[in-house]
Amino acid sequence: MTDLRQQALDYHAFPTPGKISVELTTAAETSLDLSLAYSPGVAEPCREIAKNPDDVYKYTGKGNTVAVISNGTAILGLGNLGPMASKPVMEGKALLFKRFADINSFDIEVKHQTTEDFISTVANIADSFGGINLEDIKAPECFVIEKALIERCKIPVFHDDQHGTAIVTAAGMLNALDIQGKSIKHANIVCMGAGAAAIACMELLIKCGAQREKIYMLDTKGVVHTRRDDLNEYKTLFANNTDKRTLEDAIDGADVFVGVSGPNLLSAEQLKLMAPNPVVFACSNPDPEIKPELALAARDDVIIATGRSDYPNQVNNVLCFPFIFRGALDVRARTINDEMKIAAVHAIRQLAKEEVPAEVLTASGVEALTFGREYIIPKPMDSRLCARVAKAVAQAAVDSGVAALEMPENYMA
Repeated sequence: MTDLRQQALDYHAFPTPGKISVELTTAAETSLDLSLAYSPGVAEPCREIAKNPDDVYKYTGKGNTVAVISNGTAILGLGNLGPMASKPVMEGKALLFKRFADINSFDIEVKHQTTEDFISTVANIADSFGGINLEDIKAPECFVIEKALIERCKIPVFHDDQHGTAIVTAAGMLNALDIQGKSIKHANIVCMGAGAAAIACMELLIKCGAQREKIYMLDTKGVVHTRRDDLNEYKTLFANNTDKRTLEDAIDGADVFVGVSGPNLLSAEQLKLMAPNPVVFACSNPDPEIKPELALAARDDVIIATGRSDYPNQVNNVLCFPFIFRGALDVRARTINDEMKIAAVHAIRQLAKEEVPAEVLTASGVEALTFGREYIIPKPMDSRLCARVAKAVAQAAVDSGVAALEMPENYMA
């Protein structure tokens, strides 16, 4: 662990501090180049954009640029460490945008006194970018912030901790239930955690067919139920009219466990209470709610996924967020709506059912991958994800009426 810590610190410090830089996209070698790039030549696109604001997409990089923005109030699993401590994560997000979807990205860390301060700051700079990826903002403020920015901005605003997690979870969950011979419509679901990711995951599963009354959500005080008087408006949506109060109560006979909470909160004994052929998504990172080896020792009929790359079935947001933005930017969508999210779910889950190319096996360090209990979602290094997910998202944007452009011919062919 010490070696990994030092490797991580060295990775971020050398050969140049940080993980991203700015590159030139056009010539800047001669006096003429400079006169075109800046004064006097730059005045010409300025005049054109003043006459037609949409020409900003023609003459600048706005259309392929995303701002990754945080206030550092919920950094990874580390908590509220402040804006500057979030910068390595935001730079990492920018790296992923470029690496997986060739999207340029700037990380922005905001210091503010109130939620409205944060909203106003982001809204006032939003037009500089083609989209905004919100990151590492604690609940319930993240819900208020995202809703307000969607209303105030003319570009897509996407809180990846909510929706990216939800999309990948839904894709993997639908496949896992298929393998286990179960229907999401009839599944009893236990959700350990009641923060942003948990609520978003459950809402998207409902849109994919789950029944709200069959979901049992737990926070630090136990089951979220209708007789509690300490629930915020977001938890209240999942207040179940039930006598169940503890995890043991809720998990008895459950088909699905989704953990977005903390390490080692699901015991082998509790797992044994679940229905036959259960599905467990233990997504607390880096330490899951139950370790896969412990789960599999307790039950050989379980399908288990985690957020870790060293186990099968990694629930990783990089499977969707770069490609959702790629598709949204390419048709100039003004928002990322439910239709686009569900399109991403089905594109991701379908890809897992197809034959895996040799280059993906090599990049993933495995000899074989076949759709089944240990392969329910694609690997992050699968280069097919960009074309499949981006195309599905772009088409959904066009079909749902939120795109300014039509689908390009032979898009992602």
